Parts: sequence; C-alpha cells; structure tokens
Amino acid sequence: MKKAVIATGGKQYVVAEGQTLSIERLKTDDTKVSFDALLVVDGEKVTVGTPLVKGVAVKASVVDSEAKADKVVAIRYKAKKRVHKLHGHRQQQTVVKIDSIA
Repeated sequence: MKKAVIATGGKQYVVAEGQTLSIERLKTDDTKVSFDALLVVDGEKVTVGTPLVKGVAVKASVVDSEAKADKVVAIRYKAKKRVHKLHGHRQQQTVVKIDSIA
C-alpha cells in the first residue's frame, strides 16, 4: 500500500489511496486537486524529498467543499462581577478523497 505525506494549510498529513480526509478550506471550484508529496512510502522503499519528491503527485477529488468543523467555544468570565460572554466559531473545511499517488 502506497502512503505519502502532503502539506496543505500549514499542516502535514499522512495519506493513503482511497482515504477520505478533512483539510483546511481550499479556495478553488475544481473537483480535482493535486498535492506535492514530501515523502513517499511504497512497501519497503521510502523516498524522502528535499523538500519535495520529484515526479510524484498526489491526486484527490473534492467530496465536499462547504463542510464545517465542530464549534469551538471561547468563554470570558469574571467571578462575582456578573461578566460573562460566549464566542463561538466553526472553521470551514474541504473534504477530499485521495485517488492516486503517482
């Protein structure tokens, strides 16, 4: 089974073919996206890039471009002062399915 390490949105992910993955929102309307590979594991053979592996691209298809993460709640509270405030935020995400590592 081929595995690869890709970088997107300031984070790195270990991906395999057929895997579904939630990443930070991609600002594109395309249904197919491509990522550069930082590292490729093919059985026993490991190829490390400096910084990218030459000739290897990870191809993925967009499953959902309007997904949102779970809500993160920030609370401001001062005891005995009747001060309390809630702030909520849901980060936008893109769900992709890894088609091939080639």
